[in-house]
Amino acid sequence: MKLIAISPHLDDAAFSAGGLLASRVDQGWDVTVATCFTGNVAQPTGFALACQLDKGLGADIDYMALRRGEDLAACRALGGRAIHLPFLEAPHRGYASAKMLFAARLPDDRIVDDLAAALVELFAAEKPDLVLGPLCLGNHVDHHVVLDAIRRSCADLTVLLWEDWPYADREDRVAAMPAVIEQLTPETRARRIAACAAYGSQLGFQFGGVEAMSARTERIFEERFYPLHAH
Repeated sequence: MKLIAISPHLDDAAFSAGGLLASRVDQGWDVTVATCFTGNVAQPTGFALACQLDKGLGADIDYMALRRGEDLAACRALGGRAIHLPFLEAPHRGYASAKMLFAARLPDDRIVDDLAAALVELFAAEKPDLVLGPLCLGNHVDHHVVLDAIRRSCADLTVLLWEDWPYADREDRVAAMPAVIEQLTPETRARRIAACAAYGSQLGFQFGGVEAMSARTERIFEERFYPLHAH
């Protein structure tokens, strides 16, 4: 059996579905995390550069190369493989503030067309039995782009949507009934924590450090997944 998780950013799949991914690996599944927005801009400026500097990384650091390396380590912790698609994150597509990242899509942002075409090719080549993607809790524009691209490209594939974490901690419970509830075991929770810990550049900003992330993850006992048509 083959599973592909379509992750908007280099951390979303592990943060939101790391327990299920580890569990499926242990069950003998071929597990792949395909991350959409991993492309480089040689000399970022403005808000895009600020998104790097606020992580404590200097302007001379190749931020996306660093993050791709973190993702490879996270996927090793889960037991899966990584695919990095070359599309640019929202701060490189004209979204010039944190507020804009969680507002309406810009009229001239047509990245979903290219991303959907790339996912059609990916699914044709990989022939997955199950596709995972974001439910879009938190309303990040890149997550909505990925969900729209999945809708356009999934054809007859089985698609389940994860509760985007850490946004899920701050959102009301989803009204729809989950199609799958993955109960975390001590082993799969530990693997999820190890995968999340690999994203060292993000942990201070997102959680306040690795210890805080680990403590929050220790309180998670299940991951819930929803059918695509129910969202």
